[in-house]
This record gives sequence, structure tokens and C-alpha cells, in this order.
Amino acid sequence: MRSIRPLLAATGLAAALALTATACGPSEDKAADKPAATESADAGDGGLAAGLADTLKKHGVDPEKWKNGEWKNWDKDKWLREAKDFVNPVIDGLWKPDRMKSAKDPAKTMSAGDLSGDQGVSDPEPKPVSAEREKTPYHNYAAPVGKVFFDSPEGHMVCSGTVVKDPKNPDRSNLVWTAGHCVHAGSKGGWYRNIVFVPAYNDQGKSPAALQNAQPQEIAPYGAYWADWATTSGEWLTDGGPTGGEGAPYDYAVLHVKPEKGTKSLEETVGNALAVNFDAPEAKQISAMGAWGYPAAPPYDGLIMHKCVDRPGRLSISPATPTMYRIGCTMTGGSSGGGWFSEGDDGKLALVSNTSIGPVTAGWLAGPHLGRGAEQIFTMMSDKFGGQ
Repeated sequence: MRSIRPLLAATGLAAALALTATACGPSEDKAADKPAATESADAGDGGLAAGLADTLKKHGVDPEKWKNGEWKNWDKDKWLREAKDFVNPVIDGLWKPDRMKSAKDPAKTMSAGDLSGDQGVSDPEPKPVSAEREKTPYHNYAAPVGKVFFDSPEGHMVCSGTVVKDPKNPDRSNLVWTAGHCVHAGSKGGWYRNIVFVPAYNDQGKSPAALQNAQPQEIAPYGAYWADWATTSGEWLTDGGPTGGEGAPYDYAVLHVKPEKGTKSLEETVGNALAVNFDAPEAKQISAMGAWGYPAAPPYDGLIMHKCVDRPGRLSISPATPTMYRIGCTMTGGSSGGGWFSEGDDGKLALVSNTSIGPVTAGWLAGPHLGRGAEQIFTMMSDKFGGQ
């Protein structure tokens, strides 16, 4: 029989996230700080950042054509995959409410049917934990949580993400944590396109019918934040696959975002951000871990934020890769990339993982243990935009 301790800890965990959230509602200034003068922030061709325009030109792509629809060209030679080749120019008005509502979950990434690792270091499969709807308005209970939208060869897609603290920009972070498979296709493809973050999506938790003629601020109360840079692990770039593969234990990513409109930082706008803990203990030392996100595959519709809290166990994909955390949870595709939170020794809540994979039957979720490699890409991102 499973201990009741995780259930007791779960109450405190959910309360901790609520207490750290802002009590303020969405502001009129729906935007993040503008990046200062870097290669990705100087005005270039047709209003594109100079670095983006240069990268597109290097690959034979006309910058203006890109913004006018060339981004839909997924030919192998046009699909940029190298870490240094990330491009994501803002296309004003692209992510309208209806486009957001119709985005699909990356369901293929939620299958764990190809597990072939050393099951000797995996704990027994956890019992499913029913996902619980988050209280509304979301900005009062889970301000840092939102949706990540992007375009792929299969169409417009959706994941989840979390606003995280930036050591180089205290209280003014523009960093978002998500999964690697929400920004890059892994070994068989390149960077996804038109990547945006929408915090507190559908803040009031309204139904599809109630959102039929919704105003943009009902869908995106703080507006949309375009990724002007993204980074993920080298292991995800080389080993990530449609079902996670051996890249799953490295399936994490960091976005630096800027507003489609406005100048205020993301953290100031939503009123909160979570620290990232790169030294979290092993699963057996953690009494409770919570996953937040927007499940979009049936029986969910992607409109409602949910959470699961459970005592984590271990999952091994391969003897050669780090062991992942695993919790019982009924959330499905669309929750991918959503943050996993736990309390540290200081009693403060921190992000310790993100949703990566789960079984087709949707009874559990697994996420990477964030160690030195994750810390390196996070620090690199913080340093790149330090003081801006």
C-alpha cells in the first residue's frame, strides 16, 4: 500500500504555488522587456533582428518572404537544425485566439512504448493520479504557468511552459522553461517555428462554448511573448525521437521571450517566476512533486489548466542515460513541457523537472532530472541576455 504522506505533502505543495503567485490581475502593459543590443536584437531587414535576417540569408531564405509564408517550407535544406541557427521572427497577429484554440498536442511525444532500458533501476509503475483542475483565475493560483505554441510540419502545435527566475535579471525575467521536444524535432528535424508563450492562457477557465466569441484578452490575458532565442540540450538535438528515445532524459529547453506588444518584462507582467533547482535530490528523498500544464489530448481539450501531485519514483530509459522522475498522472499530450515543482530544504517552491514522456494510456508522466547539463544551458541563456 502506498504511503499517505504524498497526499499530505500535496496539500502544502499546491498551497505553496498559490501563495507565491501574484494577487494582481492581468495588466494593461502586456509585454516583456526589449532585448538590448545583441546580434539578435538590432533592427535588420524588414524589421527583423539583424542576426535573424543574416541567418535566413545564409540559408538562402529571403527574410521578408519568410514572414510572408516561406516559414511554411519544411524542406530538409530549409529546416534549420543547428543550435546556432535558431530563428523566430515576430509575425504580428499570427497567433489569433482561434489559431491558439485549434493547436494540436504533440501526441507522438507522449508515447513510451519503446522503453528498452535497464528496468532494474526503474521503480514499479505508479498508480494513476487523476489530474485536478486548477482554480481560477489562474493568475491568482499559478501565475507562472502558461502555454507554448509553435508551428511544425504537422501544423500548429501546443505545449506547456513555466516562467522561471533569471539570476542576471532579478525580478525582471524573460525566461520560460519547457521541453526540448516543444522547440526542436530532435535527431530527425530542426527548430520549430513561430514559437510563442502565453501565460495564464484562458485565465478564467472558460468552456469552448463560452469562448466561442471570446475577446483576445480572455484567451491571452497577458498577451503573447515570442521566443527571440531558444536553447536545448545537445543530447536532445542528436538523440531526441518521436517517442522521446534516448534523448528523453535530456528533454528540456529554455526560451528567452519578448512581447509582441509592449516593453514590460514577463516576470513583472505576470507577477511571479519560479527558481530552478539543478541540485534536486533523488526521487526517494522527495515526498511530493507536482506537475502543472494544459493537457490537450482526449479526454481533455487543452483549454483548462490541470495539476497532479504525487510522490515521485524512478524511470530508466537506458543504462547509459540518467534516471528520470516519474509520477502518477492522467494528463495527456499538451501538458508536455509543463513544469514540475517541489519544495526545497528552505521550504520554497522551485522547478525541478518538466513533462517529457508518458504512456499511451495516460496513467503516468516522466520528466528529466535537471543536472549539470541543464544548468549549463540555463546559465548560458541568462548570461546571453544579462542586464537587458
